[in-house]
Amino acid sequence: MNYVTLNNGLNMPMAGIGTFLLTPDEAESAVLHALQCGYRLIDTANAYLNEKAVGRAMKKSGLPREEIFLETKLWPSFYQQADAVEKTLERLDTEYIDLLLIHQPAGDYMAGYRLMEEAYKAGKVKAIGLSNFNQEQIQEILAVCEIKPAVLQTEVHPYFQEKALKQFLGDMGIVIQAWYPLGHGDKALLEEPLFTELANKYGKTNAQIILRWHIQDGNIVIPGSKNSAHIRDNFDLFDFTLTDGEMERIAAMDKKVRYYTSTPEMLKAYAEMVPDVDGQK
Repeated sequence: MNYVTLNNGLNMPMAGIGTFLLTPDEAESAVLHALQCGYRLIDTANAYLNEKAVGRAMKKSGLPREEIFLETKLWPSFYQQADAVEKTLERLDTEYIDLLLIHQPAGDYMAGYRLMEEAYKAGKVKAIGLSNFNQEQIQEILAVCEIKPAVLQTEVHPYFQEKALKQFLGDMGIVIQAWYPLGHGDKALLEEPLFTELANKYGKTNAQIILRWHIQDGNIVIPGSKNSAHIRDNFDLFDFTLTDGEMERIAAMDKKVRYYTSTPEMLKAYAEMVPDVDGQK
């Protein structure tokens, strides 16, 4: 496993499993299998409605809590709820969260960030960060925060590399974490001839080449899957290294094309949506 040291000294694994779009049963099974395969980073969110399942999988794994890096995200409609972090801890059945993020730059996200800062100071959260924020919105947080965000989770993949944003984040001491690290399963991306060439060279899959590129480029990755073979393969990344020349060839693939773009209308809808977190299995 490769680790990155966050700006508060906390070590975070660079490869983990995401649980976006997984049902509770799927999330529990996937997370348990991932932990058995050696994963130690788990990503979930209030809005995924599978936090309880993630908590169950962690307990079933038999691993000491301190060996697992647990990450979740506050949803906009909870930003102004004083007990939002406590309720999140209860659903996850844990005493602390390793990394808590503001999920969307929607609603009163400054109130949400202050809520996370209080949880951090109380020891309920080991690190805090942001998700889906652009540079201007990050600067807004940096201008007023007491606790600097440690991580930005956002869309990054070979077709959308966010080079300028990464430079800014590096200057600010913030680490980038890639969701859609495989481009939302885009066949065109996955089957790029360069990845096929490198997969043949290293005896890996095209997806493993992409995930290895992420890690060497400094991106934390959390590919999601409910397929046990894919879960295993997505973690089999640490027995080979791409050359500088190969990294440069992948860097040249940047098309600045993303798969997800939020709009003011979407952000307004996010702020108004109240996930049924209490009704999850």
